[in-house]
Amino acid sequence: MNIFSDCNRSETENEIALHLNKTRIMVIDSDPTASALIKGMLSLQQCEILAFPIGSAALMTARNYTPNLVLLADNIMDADCYELCRNLKILTGYKDIPIIFMTVVSDIENKTKAFDAGADDIITKPLHFAELRNRILLHLKLSMHESKLELRETLEKQIMEVSDAQLATIFALARLAEQRDEDTGAHLERVREYCKLLAERLGGNSPYKTYITPEFVECIQHAAPLHDVGKVAIPDSILLKPGKLSQEEFEIMKTHAIMGADNMQMVFNHYSGNSFVGMGIEVALYHHERWDGTGYPDRLIGRNIPLSARIMALADFYDALCSDRCYRKGFNHEEVKAMIENESGKHFDPEIVKAFLSIEAEFENIMCNY
Repeated sequence: MNIFSDCNRSETENEIALHLNKTRIMVIDSDPTASALIKGMLSLQQCEILAFPIGSAALMTARNYTPNLVLLADNIMDADCYELCRNLKILTGYKDIPIIFMTVVSDIENKTKAFDAGADDIITKPLHFAELRNRILLHLKLSMHESKLELRETLEKQIMEVSDAQLATIFALARLAEQRDEDTGAHLERVREYCKLLAERLGGNSPYKTYITPEFVECIQHAAPLHDVGKVAIPDSILLKPGKLSQEEFEIMKTHAIMGADNMQMVFNHYSGNSFVGMGIEVALYHHERWDGTGYPDRLIGRNIPLSARIMALADFYDALCSDRCYRKGFNHEEVKAMIENESGKHFDPEIVKAFLSIEAEFENIMCNY
């Protein structure tokens, strides 16, 4: 039985179905029964539901996933629900996303704390399905209305911010470049194309398809060339050494990830809402992390590594191994392809390896054409 349906479907019901269809809703609730009920209820309206029993997992996913609305319970096992709400609101793109608190305690003190933390509405448990559905609809309509009114102003502001941020980034890179010259060749052009291809492929058919928005694809294409910006501060004697680096030299080489990210962080401090700069920091800092946790600088494991950096890791590996270096001749495409397959689940995210293998011929064409 459809718990949303009435005997006669009214105009309001049609409106609800229209607004809720394909709506992306994040549910954060440590009560598995309540979470399952909400998921089942909203799935009937063809909403896309992403449910989390713990706050840390929700917050981590939120970095690469932007819902239309968040349902946040007050019983989160590993986090203070009010602090979690505040942390969500400061994420890029989350400022204007409605957050509805679900609580069993409806006293004034808790309501005040919820609203102070950034909640847009509060609903009391046990949930009444019709009430929850209509509260969701209300906030979606309000959000849509506000978006229309502010669209032109927002677009103009974003254009200015992107332009300013790009200029500031160029300035930051120029400041680093004063320390030495670097000939990037066609490497930067190739890796940005590889990253774009991988992101588009993952966005079409993979477990990450809900995270890969058109904005993500555009951002990674522009952010990819920033991955090795910190190398401009590495001495020529190390960066251009024809032989194997000593352990001490390798430790110096590894600092390029932190130096590049730190420099871009100064830019991001002034443009904290700019996703291009934010992703630039991710790829610079984490593109040498490995899926199995043996990378650097933080030895992150699996999906703790930002998705953008995981994509960048494979793209950079492919290009580096296919290219001639001062200390070796480049490998051919088939050899590098076999290396990548062998590193699935070790160096690389298996899903990204799978995406690469489905478009590896396009990688080879890019390598040949640039």
